[in-house]
Amino acid sequence: MENQTTPYLKVDLPTFESNLSRMSEALPGVSLRPHVKAFKSTSVAKRLHKAGHIAFCCATIKEMEGMAAAGLSDDLLLANEVLDTKRLSTIAENGANVTVAVDSKETIDAVASGGVSNILIDVNVGLRRCGCAVPEAGNLGEYARNKGLNIRGVMGYEGHLMMVKNRSTQAEEVKSAMALLMLAHKDVGGQIISAGGTGTFDINIWATEIQAGSYLFMDTEYAKLDLPFSQCLTVMSRVISIAPDKSWAVVDAGIKALGMDHGNPSVSGGVVGFCSDEHTTLYPPEGQSKVTWKIGDLVPLLPAHVDPTIAKHSRMLAFEDERLVEEWVIDLKGW
Repeated sequence: MENQTTPYLKVDLPTFESNLSRMSEALPGVSLRPHVKAFKSTSVAKRLHKAGHIAFCCATIKEMEGMAAAGLSDDLLLANEVLDTKRLSTIAENGANVTVAVDSKETIDAVASGGVSNILIDVNVGLRRCGCAVPEAGNLGEYARNKGLNIRGVMGYEGHLMMVKNRSTQAEEVKSAMALLMLAHKDVGGQIISAGGTGTFDINIWATEIQAGSYLFMDTEYAKLDLPFSQCLTVMSRVISIAPDKSWAVVDAGIKALGMDHGNPSVSGGVVGFCSDEHTTLYPPEGQSKVTWKIGDLVPLLPAHVDPTIAKHSRMLAFEDERLVEEWVIDLKGW
């Protein structure tokens, strides 16, 4: 480990496997549709496939292409609206089972003209991102059927509720969001009700499949919730500078190595002051005037948002204790 170029992603493999196993017990087989955007690695996807999760959820066409090329194409959902489906039609023509989320006549037309036949009607359940209004879902379903498309069901992501800390409040709000999706499903039909994520995996009892992914690695935001998963991914950095009076230290991982949309990373034995492009400044913990790190020390940083953190790197190194066991290439980046 000392010889690795920093910054790099370190995965504690036993904890990762525990997270995978716990979710697989809670949501076996196709009741979990793992979200590839969380890890962007076919190596990780193959572990999930081996655990019985043969249906996957993707955010980009690049993820769809990579999963298909890796032979993980039993059931691929692009949970994102697209207007150019040429690349998706190529995947489908080569034998992949492709489904695309749609929320308008324009996105339905794109799918119909692009050689893909399976869709989910994406419904707005409160996030104010993609998704049609509930009263429009049935009309879009009829429009899609008239285009010759196969409607597998509906999708509605309650992403605005993932980080609600009070579980009772969260459960009530998820129930309300899913009531909207169930109304749409009544008008649309199909076997699938796709929703959820790591933060609501055990509360959303209405969805037929849960689109979770971050649970595999976790981050400091999800760690604030009462979930049965543990953080196992760190950005390993190295101390490259220390103030003359030892009032701060600087490590060689910054914004370009960390997902920052949920805030600063955390560090054991100190406080993160601020992050810049290639550096993070660390201060002593409260009640201590000097840092105890030395130049050359390895320092693990815990990211606040795991998904974009992983997307900034080219590989993950999986360790058991201090022994490097596997290297997982992050091969699904890009669009």
